[in-house]
Amino acid sequence: MASIANRGVALLPDTPTRTFLVYPVLVVAWELFLNQGRLVVQPPYLVFMLWGYLQFRLCGGYRKRQGGGGPGLGRPPERLVTTGIYGWVRNPMYLGHLIFLVGLAWTLKSALAALIALATAVWFHLRVLGDEKRLAELFGSDYLEYKARVKRWIPGLF
Repeated sequence: MASIANRGVALLPDTPTRTFLVYPVLVVAWELFLNQGRLVVQPPYLVFMLWGYLQFRLCGGYRKRQGGGGPGLGRPPERLVTTGIYGWVRNPMYLGHLIFLVGLAWTLKSALAALIALATAVWFHLRVLGDEKRLAELFGSDYLEYKARVKRWIPGLF
């Protein structure tokens, strides 16, 4: 086990795999179990799942093109990205995860999915606090000015 950890191999799937694959499969299985093999789907809410996934993907591609680095802070950006959607909200990729998970909860009218969305929101918020410290170290006053100007989660509000 120690050799796996030393090689940097994760024992849990990465965050996008959990959000966009593991959690939906888990929730669908749970809802099928609860409803004796029937899945109750509210199609209008599928748009939130699509929106969240596309926001995650498109913002990630934009961030990589504009800032370099890799996904997440494992390979941090080489340049601070403050344009595009990043000029409106500091964490659009994480927000995409949350929009997707809320859409999953609404689409399946699932208490389990709502609980997962809530727990993930808390987890992302705590993660962002650490990310912000690291970005302040990397980009100094440029990041602090950006942080003062652009909201963390919801444009103009929070």
